[in-house]
Amino acid sequence: MFMGEYQHSLDAKGRLIVPAKFREHLEGNFVITRGLDQCLFGYPMEEWRKLEEKLKQLPLTKKDARAFTRFFFSGATEVEIDKQGRIMLPANLREYAKMEKECVVLGVSSRFEIWAKDAWDGYAEESEESFNEIAENMIDFNI
Repeated sequence: MFMGEYQHSLDAKGRLIVPAKFREHLEGNFVITRGLDQCLFGYPMEEWRKLEEKLKQLPLTKKDARAFTRFFFSGATEVEIDKQGRIMLPANLREYAKMEKECVVLGVSSRFEIWAKDAWDGYAEESEESFNEIAENMIDFNI
């Protein structure tokens, strides 16, 4: 399980340090793809395979299903952690998430997210203001 919030910086080559607590769950390789809310999602290979199977079940005849699957898989890339604990974030994913230097890596249960720091700060501030309302709506999900 991934949890916590970590501040990191991209180096000049577009490499990012993966938090040490996350590395032990990743076994060297994992998948990074475009996420929602203009961040990146990271999945251990086992979780990626589960998600891939679910997405294969979406009906090809539904336009939204095709669009989501296309968007999700076209941005996906397998990355490997180097000896310094870094990964190379491809330029297309850095552009999508508007990452230039400062980043935030968040643990979100079975996946983790990578955000541009400014984008995360804005999202967190906005979400914090409506957290009570969001929590009330979660009652519908038995939480």
